Amino acid sequence: MGILNVTPDSFSDGGAFFDTNAAIDRALKMAEEGADIIDIGGESSRPGANPVPVEEEIRRVVPVISGIRRQSAVRISIDTTKSAVARRAIDAGATMVNDISAGRFDPEMLSVAALQKIPICLMHMKGTPKTMQENPSYENLMDEIRAFLADACRRAEKAGVASSNIIIDPGIGFGKTATDNLKIIKELNLLLVLEKTILIGASRKSFIGKLLGLNVEDRLEASLAAISVAYQNGAEIFRVHDVSPAKKYLSMLELLT
Repeated sequence: MGILNVTPDSFSDGGAFFDTNAAIDRALKMAEEGADIIDIGGESSRPGANPVPVEEEIRRVVPVISGIRRQSAVRISIDTTKSAVARRAIDAGATMVNDISAGRFDPEMLSVAALQKIPICLMHMKGTPKTMQENPSYENLMDEIRAFLADACRRAEKAGVASSNIIIDPGIGFGKTATDNLKIIKELNLLLVLEKTILIGASRKSFIGKLLGLNVEDRLEASLAAISVAYQNGAEIFRVHDVSPAKKYLSMLELLT
C-alpha cells in the first residue's frame, strides 16, 4: 500500500503532493513500482494535527482519485474518518476505506462500507490525532489492542460489513510510546486470533527516529526491518512511503520463508 498524502502538513512529505497533478503523477509512479493499493488521505493524522472540514477534505482528494482512475486500474483506498468523504471518494473510484478511528468518529462510516460492499480497515488509536501522544499508557498493551479491534470488528459486522472485508491495524504511532510500537511489531501474531487481514504502517514513523536518532528521510532501512518482523508475525498489507524498495524486499522475503 503506497502512501499518498494530499495535505500541506503530513509528517513525512507534507506539501510535496498537495498539487493535484503532482499527486496523480506520484500515485501512477507508485503503481508502476508495484503498489497494489494507493492510500489517499486529505487530512493529516500526525500527532497534534487539527481536523480538516469535510468540504476541504473532499476538495483535496476527489480530483486526485478521479485523475488516477482515468489512467490506472490500481486499487485506491480513501484514508478518512468521515463518511461524507468516503462516499464522494468511492463515487470517484476508491475501492477501500482506511479509517483510523475504526468507525468511532462517524457512526455512518461502517454503513457506507457495508452498502458499497468494499473492504474497510479498522485501526486502534488511543485518543485523537490531536491528543494521542500526550503520555499514552496501557495496563496490557496487546490485550487492550486486541479487545479494541475485536469490538471494532463486531460493530462493523453488525453494520453489515462482510467479515472478509474487514482489515485490522494495531495503529503504530497512534497513542503509543516508542517501546509500545516495538512490542506491537514483535507480538503482532497475538492478533491472528481475530482471523482478519492485518495491515501494518511503520514506514518512517517517529518511533524509528527516536530509537535510532534518524531524520525522516533516513528511515528506509529501519522501516524495512519493521516490515520484516511484521511479515513474519502475520501482517499481509504494508503501508509504505518507499514502494519500490519495500516491494523488492517483500518479494524476496516471500521466496525465503
